Amino acid sequence: MAAADDPFDNPALRAADLGDLPLESGVTLPEVTMAFQTWGTLAPDGSNAVLVEHALTGDAHVVGPIGPGQPTPGWWPGIIGPGRPLDTRDLFVVAPNVLGGCRGTTGPASPRADGRPWGGGFPQITIRDQVAAERRLADLLGIRSWHLVLGGSMGGMRVIEWAATHPERTRTALVIASAAHATADQIAWGHAQCLAIESDPAYHGGDYLARGVAPTAGLGLARRIAHQTYRSADELADRFGAEPQQGEDPLAGGRFAVQSYLDHQAAKLTARFDAGSYLTLTRAMATHDVTRGRGSLAEALAPFTGRLVVAGVDSDRLFPAALSREIVRAHPAGELRLIHSRCGHDGFLVETDQIEAIVADAACRPLADRRIARVG
Repeated sequence: MAAADDPFDNPALRAADLGDLPLESGVTLPEVTMAFQTWGTLAPDGSNAVLVEHALTGDAHVVGPIGPGQPTPGWWPGIIGPGRPLDTRDLFVVAPNVLGGCRGTTGPASPRADGRPWGGGFPQITIRDQVAAERRLADLLGIRSWHLVLGGSMGGMRVIEWAATHPERTRTALVIASAAHATADQIAWGHAQCLAIESDPAYHGGDYLARGVAPTAGLGLARRIAHQTYRSADELADRFGAEPQQGEDPLAGGRFAVQSYLDHQAAKLTARFDAGSYLTLTRAMATHDVTRGRGSLAEALAPFTGRLVVAGVDSDRLFPAALSREIVRAHPAGELRLIHSRCGHDGFLVETDQIEAIVADAACRPLADRRIARVG
């Protein structure tokens, strides 16, 4: 399947049937569908393919406007297109919606064979299961190896899993603001978010769709908790301090400005995301460990002989830069990039010039007037 000659202008969301997928748990997930978008044209030998991996609440709509089936604009604008870091004049870019998500790929909101939503019966999945599904997509597209696999946060978890699981199919891996394994701190934050959703009376053990309701209060609370880890304390202090929200008085039951900000982030997510997928993906992140069954991190990465670039954000408190250094130390060819930002974890989305330079370098594409982030 090759893309159209000029697919950059809002390429359509497509779907692939992957068949029954054996999971790491031993369960088989039947009739898996994966939604994805592509930009550019696949070379006859498949050598120009790039895989973009989205984060927890992202999707395949990496760039492009709001449109049919696309309720939000692209989450990484400026990355893909003619003359961009992932130049569609000579690269074929693929962005799948993750297994377990809610944007067209099989997840808790998807129907079972009997037509009812999976709901609370959706099996536990892992990052490795997500990569296994993406490998099947690559096979269907005729891609034997990726020129580049890149992604941030949960997407970065899948990138390093690609390098460890399919080293022969990954020529360059760019892991951004991520880790080789989940930490206790990440698991703890995720646990609180999961409990927020499960404590919502509308959750009904995960079977809320069959009842025509949704645990939006719990999902909104989970987002508020998560968003505090996505931004740094310094940035929140600079932007909001302890100022009241305009027109409100905290001494009279009103909100502080930072509270209004978190409420806004919660409302945006609950309007477009499924609570069951949020739980499924958060738990997949908690079980992430590229070394599971493979020995040390150095041993897990030893089969990978491609280029490994790891970029951390210096103010990230969810995925501290030390986790990026850990990956680089474990691989003899590892390259560290450090993104300077006051924004915390979201710096990999906010610091446009730095991230575009890092992506262009990993893709081996020149990018004029872009500053390469300093090596840490």
